[in-house]
Amino acid sequence: MVSSRYLIDDFTHQDTWRLFRILSEFVDGFEAMSQVGPAVSIFGSARTRSRNRHYVAARTLARKLATRGVTVITGGGPEIMEAANRGAAEGGGVSVGLNIELPEEQELNRYVNLPIAFRYFFVRKVMFVKYAQALVILPGGFGTLDELFEAVTLVQTKRIKPFPIVLFDRAYWSGLMDWLKERLLEDGMVNQRELSLLRVMDDVDEVVSFVLRHVGPIKDGGGLAG
Repeated sequence: MVSSRYLIDDFTHQDTWRLFRILSEFVDGFEAMSQVGPAVSIFGSARTRSRNRHYVAARTLARKLATRGVTVITGGGPEIMEAANRGAAEGGGVSVGLNIELPEEQELNRYVNLPIAFRYFFVRKVMFVKYAQALVILPGGFGTLDELFEAVTLVQTKRIKPFPIVLFDRAYWSGLMDWLKERLLEDGMVNQRELSLLRVMDDVDEVVSFVLRHVGPIKDGGGLAG
């Protein structure tokens, strides 16, 4: 005879039961993020070092945004994410860390003052775009590229309201931008308007000024389409 405990454990590992865990993550995320106010999501590598110029740039950028009342949202992890959370905290602002369960590299950094934990990447990604009025992408790897292209695709397909997507450090992103122009644009895979959704900048103050022109109060819970 199969024990009732076995049946319960087996049931909770089925896909139908997993839907409740997914729903609970959405509910917790929406409730925690609903009062953050105008916000910017900052992405970048988890593998830089604190003396790296990108770490310094992220910290400075976040501090300047926070002093203007803008919430800073990151993945809550180390390096670039830590730098942005650190700058936001130093600026007296809300420093959100959307942490994700990973085998390595993703312990919550100590500068987060609004931590939210996620098990599912796709739920976490919704929070990055639903509650942000701009994205700033610093140099990073596969995870950063994933977040970049998902965001620009959502804007391209009008699933979210258009908002600024800034690539910081022209030298780092120039190879990618050249490829997008020489391959995707020339081959008709994207048009010039879609390519112009990506803005490349080198100066922190320029980024701050550009972002502040577009950041405003969240209406109807953010920009994600229903």
